[in-house]
Amino acid sequence: MDLSKPQSNLSLGFSSSHASPPPRPDPLVPLNLLEPDNAAAHEVESSSDGDDGDDDDREVEEFRILGHSMCLKRRRDSDSSSSSSSAAKRPSSVEPDLDARRAAVRAWGCQPLAVADPDLHEIMEHERKRQFRGIELIASENFVCRAVMEALGSHLTNKYSEGMPGARYYGGNQYIDEIETLCCERALAAFGLDPKCWGVNVQPYSCTSANFAVYTGLLLPGDRIMGLDTPSGGNTSHGYYTPNGKKVSGASIFFESLPYKVNPQTGYIDYDKLEERALDFRPKILICGGSSYPREWDYARFRHISDKCGAVLLCDMAQISGIIAAKECVNPFDYCDVVTSTTHKSLRGPRGGIIFYRKGPKPRKRGILLSQGHESDQYDFEEKINFAVFPSMQGGPHNNHIAALAIALKQVATPEYKAYMQQVKKNAQALACALLRRKCRLVTGGTDNHLLLWDLRPLGLTGKFYEKVCEASHITLNKIAIFGDNGTIIPGGVRIGTPAMTSRGCLETDFETMAEFLFRAAQIASILQREHGKLQKSTLKVLESQRDIVDLRTRVEAFATQFAMPGFDI
Repeated sequence: MDLSKPQSNLSLGFSSSHASPPPRPDPLVPLNLLEPDNAAAHEVESSSDGDDGDDDDREVEEFRILGHSMCLKRRRDSDSSSSSSSAAKRPSSVEPDLDARRAAVRAWGCQPLAVADPDLHEIMEHERKRQFRGIELIASENFVCRAVMEALGSHLTNKYSEGMPGARYYGGNQYIDEIETLCCERALAAFGLDPKCWGVNVQPYSCTSANFAVYTGLLLPGDRIMGLDTPSGGNTSHGYYTPNGKKVSGASIFFESLPYKVNPQTGYIDYDKLEERALDFRPKILICGGSSYPREWDYARFRHISDKCGAVLLCDMAQISGIIAAKECVNPFDYCDVVTSTTHKSLRGPRGGIIFYRKGPKPRKRGILLSQGHESDQYDFEEKINFAVFPSMQGGPHNNHIAALAIALKQVATPEYKAYMQQVKKNAQALACALLRRKCRLVTGGTDNHLLLWDLRPLGLTGKFYEKVCEASHITLNKIAIFGDNGTIIPGGVRIGTPAMTSRGCLETDFETMAEFLFRAAQIASILQREHGKLQKSTLKVLESQRDIVDLRTRVEAFATQFAMPGFDI
């Protein structure tokens, strides 16, 4: 239907209800839905100037609306056909050429990145080269495989799929349901979990949002949580207040948090003080797991404490999920009620989060039901947590991420991945030993997992200054706070991790070489700090061109470029 050329065979007029229609009614105007064009208006004007016989050529019907008599006149077929032929003669707007339109869509939709946005492409190429030429030692970073990259950059990003498999708010999700169901099955298999006893949600956008979804599902605003203090190695998503009382994370804004801490002399968690504080504070959720803790977690002790204070036991295994999946450390699933994780660190998957939760009947211990303060003998986490993820906290899931995670989880369940995680731990031990031989001070004296904490205070350095010197040398790591002997918080250390460079194929001897680079960077930083004092913008400019740093950077690049990059070619 072409609304740009309105035509009507109907004309509408009013007639008196008390008298018969006059022999010559006033001219009637055609009833059109749209404004007529000039040609149509001209036709109406011409018809109104015609002789009296025009009216007789029309069929007349009368009817009443709201008490008013109305007459409807319809042109005869000859007039209608004449009108149609007249309309055909009128000029019409020219339709765009279909091939040209299709070509325009193809030009917009099929351009490669280098053509569509050369500025962004250039920046991304710089980042690709930075990753290849540098040494990546940030404990929470890793490199993904080509298959994961392909899934992340796939057509799955086009689909909206709010809800859960089989219960979506949109149609067309039959294959999305298959992908998410497969991902959930692989997640349970990767950690050796019985689907009858454990459920999983793979939709969280990050571990922080996963943690907050657990709080939202299981708690009321203002309820209490307890996790490891951030300066002790915990994560801000477990609740954190600055020394002046500022609430840093949403966990502390919407819930009441109280931390437990490490022993400042040993760097280990003080479980006796933890139990004492938990029994006084009575948290609804007790959290084990952190971002910068290099030792094993005593999950059995946490279970004992949570049962005594009536708390749900949550494990945030983000940093060590790969080690847990490979069964190279104590398994939190044997003790905890809920387990959360990122998916992009030691798991080598896409950036995102995941939540595991118990379901089914609660266990019995010595004939007493462990109800975690609830009357029911069944776990009720599933519905509460899933509802908290969506619709309470998030919108549609990122289907490209879920597909990429399914790929990574398939790899996690292989013997090759177990060997990879074993090598990650060996490399961490080799790096720790190499630094200790150089008289470097490590928090807790070493490591049980993939990361170690280097206390730089004996060298007179801060973590921030040393991080900048390493970055100028193409070594990336991150500064951390270190607890002082008197309990004060000092930003005097760095966190170092081994998963990323292990993914590039580095072994123990390679990490001994990296330890040499790290120690040389510390020597350079000490000299520069003596020369320039505290870190200033002017100092940062000096770093890039400083002779010793240029020499170290050359050595680092020559070393790093020996190793292939997973996922892409240079």
